[in-house]
Amino acid sequence: MPDTQVVVVGAGPVGLLLAGELRLGGADVVVLERLEEPTTESRASTLHARTMEIFDSRGLWDGVDGPASDPHGHFAGIPVDLTLPGSRPGLWKVPQFDTELLLARRAAGLGADVRRGQEVRTVTDTGADVEVETGDDVVRTAWLVACDGEDSTVRRLLGADFPGHEARRELLRADVTGIDIRDRRFERLPDGLAVAARRADGVTRVMVHEHGAPVPVRTGPPAYDEIARAWKRVTGEDVGAGTPLWVNAFDDTTRQLTHYRHGRVLFAGDAAHRQPPIGGQALNLGLHDAFNLGWKLAAEVTGRAHPDLLDTYHAERHPAGARALSIIEAQALLLFGGPEVEPVRALLTELIGHEPVRAHLASTIGGLDVHYDGVGARWPHSTEPLRAGRGLLLGPTDLPGGVPHAPAEHWTLVRPDGHTVWADPSDPPPPEVLARWFTPPTT
Repeated sequence: MPDTQVVVVGAGPVGLLLAGELRLGGADVVVLERLEEPTTESRASTLHARTMEIFDSRGLWDGVDGPASDPHGHFAGIPVDLTLPGSRPGLWKVPQFDTELLLARRAAGLGADVRRGQEVRTVTDTGADVEVETGDDVVRTAWLVACDGEDSTVRRLLGADFPGHEARRELLRADVTGIDIRDRRFERLPDGLAVAARRADGVTRVMVHEHGAPVPVRTGPPAYDEIARAWKRVTGEDVGAGTPLWVNAFDDTTRQLTHYRHGRVLFAGDAAHRQPPIGGQALNLGLHDAFNLGWKLAAEVTGRAHPDLLDTYHAERHPAGARALSIIEAQALLLFGGPEVEPVRALLTELIGHEPVRAHLASTIGGLDVHYDGVGARWPHSTEPLRAGRGLLLGPTDLPGGVPHAPAEHWTLVRPDGHTVWADPSDPPPPEVLARWFTPPTT
């Protein structure tokens, strides 16, 4: 017998959200994390509207003084008002360590076994189970999910096909104390691009891109002195006396796994797709992967899944990921381009002034426009009934047998991840629809 039903590799936000969802669905979960302690680096700091709806649907902000929303977003640095109908319009700035802490508490509270200091050395899919060797132990599991980031060890060990293109441009960034410079949002200058944003705690995040600068092969983060020199060349300002808390470089490498499932091994987040973190899309995209997969894999390991249910994870999230990567690439071209992209930027700025265009981009940026083939859009109303991680059947009449139910004008069937799979003004969902997404009937 396996030691556990699911092993999740990686205790970042994606892995921790997935672990919580698996436990909510009744699956036994072990999370293996290489780091001994959680990171204190802010890293990805933007949560978009759909992500906040997901967190609300699981009660993650209950008892927590949640962040304030900001309606001011951007597409390739061009301002976009993100105001839309819905419970969570706009975006939220939350340091990644706060998001991880929130998700870690939930996963632990639901009974996930998080083991730190466990670096994966080998992964062997026997067909009947998966053996995971770390420096300390061998764990046998029915399923493994790799949430171990853009340099995924699991992906490398399996040799999974990861097509795309290498870096063409690079942006340097750092969180710095002890500097006093003005805030600026995507300031386009003759020699490059500069961003500066001072937080309430006095830390300033600086980001800089130099037009035409070669992209080096990096084996670690850049030195702060390199960032300070680039900042001075682009802006003329000296930030060299500051104290860096975190330094980082990202480029526009873009890749996506050909398959999100390899036998008994699945991939989510940056392990499944690599993209520049433009507009804060990368973290949100990974969290949406985890939310789609969690309830399906839990149903699989507890014997409640339709035979094809788990395959819908790749079928749904791979196209969604490909679309998101394409949109990020478009932003990278317009954001990092030089004078040659100015006419396109001017045209796009004019188009955003038209409400249908603005609303479309706001929905795309917020992740509110995602729908899957043969599946409806997200349930746009209160997410309170979804907190148990189960489906929701809403109808115009009372329902027998304790079926989860709330009054509605239409018969509506909602999956645990908040997407509608049936909507009809007069007829309830037929047995085949119920069987596809929920426990198959025994007779």
